[in-house]
Amino acid sequence: MDLVVFDLDGTLLNQQQRISEYTRDTLHRLGQRHIAYTIATGRTLHAARACLEGHDFRLPHVYKNGVLIWDPGMSEYRHPNFLTSEEINAVLRAFHDQGMTPFVCTLEDEDHSAIYHPRIMDPMGEHLLGELRRNHPDVPMHDLSALHDRSRITNISALGPQQAADAIGLRLLDMDHLVAYAGESIYNPGCAWMDIHHSAASKGSALEILKAELGFERIICFGDSDNDASMFSLADESYAPANATEEIKGLATAVIGHHDQDGIARFLRERFDLG
Repeated sequence: MDLVVFDLDGTLLNQQQRISEYTRDTLHRLGQRHIAYTIATGRTLHAARACLEGHDFRLPHVYKNGVLIWDPGMSEYRHPNFLTSEEINAVLRAFHDQGMTPFVCTLEDEDHSAIYHPRIMDPMGEHLLGELRRNHPDVPMHDLSALHDRSRITNISALGPQQAADAIGLRLLDMDHLVAYAGESIYNPGCAWMDIHHSAASKGSALEILKAELGFERIICFGDSDNDASMFSLADESYAPANATEEIKGLATAVIGHHDQDGIARFLRERFDLG
C-alpha cells in the first residue's frame, strides 16, 4: 500500500496559496481509487486550515517540518519535539544582532497556539506581523517578555533580508539541538524566510512514524525545498516540481511540472491512471 505525501507551499498549492479546482478534482479521484494521501508541511495547523478546508485529508498531517503530527480524527497533536526558552536564547540574540524580528510559535495549555515576538525591528517583521494577524485572528500575539515555562516552543519563524538570514544561520551551525531552514520567500520575492526548530524533528522522521503506525509499505512524496530533503531520503519515489531548488531536484526520482500549473496533479493523473 502506498502513502502519497505532499508539501504545500511551492508544491500542492498554487501561487494564490490555494488548491486549484483541477488539483481538487485529482485528489478526489485519488480517494475514489483508495489511494492514501496526506501532507507534510512547514506550516502550522492554523496556517494550513484555510488551504485545506473542504478537502478530504483524513490521515494524520505533519506540521512544522515534523515537530508535530496532527490527528484530525482525534483532534489532537502527537510526537512533540519542543524547544525550551533556555535553548532559544542564543537564537533570539542572533536575530537581535541582525535587526531581524523573530516570531516564537508555541502550544499553550490545552494545545492552544500562541505567538510571541519582541519589539518589531524591521519592515519585513512588520509585514509578517500583519500577515499573521490577518490570516490567524484566533491566535493570540504576545510580547516576548510574556513567554513562560509552560509554553511549548514548536519553532521560530522570520522574514527578512537574505544577508541577515545567512548570518543567523552561520551563528547556529554549532548548536546541535537546532536546525534552521532558510530560502527565498515564494510570496515575498527578494526576501528570505527562516524557520528554526528542534533537530530531532524532520518531515522524514515524522513520516517514518506514520508509515509504521498505519502499515504503509511505500511512500511517494512531492516537495520543492530544502526542508523536504529528509522525506525525499525516506521515500521510495520522490518528485520535485519545476520550481524546486536545485538541491531537491538532485534528490528527486524525477522533476515534474510547475506548482502553479497543476504540475503535481497532472503527474498524479498519469502516474495512477486517474483519467
